[in-house]
Amino acid sequence: MKANYIKNIIANEGVEFVCLQEKRTVEFSDSRCFSLWGDNKVGWVPNEGVNGAGSTLSMWHKEAFAYSSHVVGRGFIAVAGHHVKSNCSCIIANVYTTCSLSDKIELLEALSALRSLHQDKMWCCCGDFNAVRCAEERRGVRENASNKNEIRGFNDFIGRNLMEDLPIVGKKYTWYKADGSAKSRLDRVLLLGLGFFLDPLLLSFVFLVRLLEGFHGIHELL
Repeated sequence: MKANYIKNIIANEGVEFVCLQEKRTVEFSDSRCFSLWGDNKVGWVPNEGVNGAGSTLSMWHKEAFAYSSHVVGRGFIAVAGHHVKSNCSCIIANVYTTCSLSDKIELLEALSALRSLHQDKMWCCCGDFNAVRCAEERRGVRENASNKNEIRGFNDFIGRNLMEDLPIVGKKYTWYKADGSAKSRLDRVLLLGLGFFLDPLLLSFVFLVRLLEGFHGIHELL
């Protein structure tokens, strides 16, 4: 993990909630998270993935986000709580799933089930869904029936759960093959309660860092 890189972003941007993708350190501790944030008023929940592959970490500053509960499932961490300044209930889902279509379906079904149980809360699902919404978001990959089913299922998930797909700033794609022959937009921030998350008080509420070899993708609610 590029610890200094993350430390600088947290310090300079005043971030309140962090979702780390594909973290290199499998085991975390209070002391490691406190060091990463530069403060000991930090809550955190890990998902170790499978043998470290696809592992994620959600962290928040306790003075900004009042934790109430969490669910760790295959490919996600969902943390529920209150944003202190607004006293608004919300759930932040930190997502990473594999290229397997069955894994993607399982992830979206699990998130939809959670969404149905917490309809009174604002939602943010952010991370690497390993899925695209249209053929134009994937280049250098041959179209087939599986790809079309993936697109249809992902769009259905977003529509059924009344989520908004936040536009990204900068590069059009968030994943690039090492030789440049293929690229896709796999990372997203999906919101339910767009007005809440874009309130001026909450511009730095959610921050996503995806750490990959040779690539750092960043989404901010700005």
